[in-house]
Amino acid sequence: MEVRIEKFEVSYSARGIPRYQMEIWHDGLKKHRIIRGESEGVVRLKAKLQGEEWMERWAIQSSREDERSVKLAGKRQIEERKSVAAERSAEAQNALSGLSTILVHTLSVDDKIDWDSLKDKKSFGEPRPRPTSPPPAPTAPVPPVEPHPLDFAYVPKLGLLDRLIRARRVRLEAEKRDLLASDRLKWKESVARAEQNFHDAVQAHTGRLEVMRRKDDERLAEWESRKEAFSAAQAEANAAIDLRRLKYENAEPSAIVEYCDLVLSASRYPNCFPQEFELEYHPGAKTIAVDYRLPAPEDLPTLKAVKYSTSNDEFEEQHLTEGQAAKQYDEVLYQVALRTLHELFEADQIGALDAAVFNGVVTAINRSTGKPVTACVLSVRAGKSDFQAIDLAQVDPRVCFRSLKGVSAAKLHGLSAVPAIMPLQREDARFVGARAVADELEAGSNLAAMDWEAFEHLIREVFEQEFASSGGEVKVTRASRDGGVDAVAFDPDPIRGGKIVIQAKRYTSTVGVSAVRDLYGTVLNEGATKGILITTSDYGPDSYAFANGKPLVLLSGGNLLHLLEKHGHKARIDLSEAKRLLSGT
Repeated sequence: MEVRIEKFEVSYSARGIPRYQMEIWHDGLKKHRIIRGESEGVVRLKAKLQGEEWMERWAIQSSREDERSVKLAGKRQIEERKSVAAERSAEAQNALSGLSTILVHTLSVDDKIDWDSLKDKKSFGEPRPRPTSPPPAPTAPVPPVEPHPLDFAYVPKLGLLDRLIRARRVRLEAEKRDLLASDRLKWKESVARAEQNFHDAVQAHTGRLEVMRRKDDERLAEWESRKEAFSAAQAEANAAIDLRRLKYENAEPSAIVEYCDLVLSASRYPNCFPQEFELEYHPGAKTIAVDYRLPAPEDLPTLKAVKYSTSNDEFEEQHLTEGQAAKQYDEVLYQVALRTLHELFEADQIGALDAAVFNGVVTAINRSTGKPVTACVLSVRAGKSDFQAIDLAQVDPRVCFRSLKGVSAAKLHGLSAVPAIMPLQREDARFVGARAVADELEAGSNLAAMDWEAFEHLIREVFEQEFASSGGEVKVTRASRDGGVDAVAFDPDPIRGGKIVIQAKRYTSTVGVSAVRDLYGTVLNEGATKGILITTSDYGPDSYAFANGKPLVLLSGGNLLHLLEKHGHKARIDLSEAKRLLSGT
């Protein structure tokens, strides 16, 4: 049973911060988790760590199930079933004990991130290909014996008459000479064939060796290429970790959020915990706020013991009473709140945190309506110095939470909502609702004479159509009547994408270089990857010179008309007419 990755997505927050998300499942454990982060590498790393943990749990669970199935099939079935019941009881007690020690458990763990341990130090696992064993070389043939005149077959056998009659002797001797000549010719042909066959065999063997060497060289080259790619990817991943570490040590806000995300992701909880959270860092106050998703009351285990009844051949389960389960749930949530604060403060290696806010969020079924509800059930803010002075090994979690001025209902299991002390800001207040303009254009519409606000919405709309194929999003900012950010595009493309600032200039005269400088300053202030300035007129040489080599794109009136036509809208630009209309003459 493997960890299943459902989907990997990239989205952008209203402030243009990329947000990566991956859903992973383990069907055997019936576990599902949504992993989020502002770095693809961190998300994949968290998914890898979570997957390894799930696989370890699955191996243990599978082993136990296998053992149980074996125990249930034997001659001593009753005794073995009692043993199974005892094992399940022990597991149930361990689960309940684990919930009661959630806070104490973290005190023995160093929550600081060991950056070096995050690096991939594995060697290339594929062995170097061995050369193919060559086939045996052909052996030279043993040449046949050359016929010799003194060989028995070529010496004539002379009888008495043959000796007395010369003609008979000459005839016999001639026959033997002819036989010798014929056999010698055959011998020479046989030797020549053998030599040719051997030569051909040697040539074929040499050819096979060459083919084998070539294939061995190709396999070796492919192996070396894969090894080089592995090393390059490994070096790139490790360099990314070094870069994240450098950004964190330089106290970059996004890196601090990413680091805290890693800290909380590395925290081990029982299977029933979603371990999903969102983080937001406030640099001015040096405060980290976390919305932490907590388990619903019905998610926590309540099994106390299991007994085997021989009379009805059944396992009988004993559970916590409703009151005991409610008390356990409340204690668990208070422990999680304190544990999370402890982990964030202890892991703070650079003094980036002076305070932390924990907002505990629960999604559960409303028993009165039968529908799922999500509510913040407890919220607490703690200063680092005051919190670290607390001996968490000795406190009552509920009392400690109250002493920190935490906010919660009297009974957490009732899921009564409370206001979060510091709710996470998920929207950019500058953004306003979009307004459709492009479809209202007529073929004769003069863009240079449009209402300036309608012109900004037109630009948003046409760029939204431009980015639609890649899943991008474009938002218009509040009316600034020039000088501010008119629109922000969020392009999810991993190579060319990111946050793109768009400014629209409905000008009837040449756009000066000051506008281009302003755009560049806005790109830097917004942390954008690119800036686009689009106008109904054109730009002077100084503007193009300033934009050269910078992440800026200057689109003139002609570019705008082409872009509109590309998306099925026709209009025109007449600067002279626009000047007359706008001046009222």
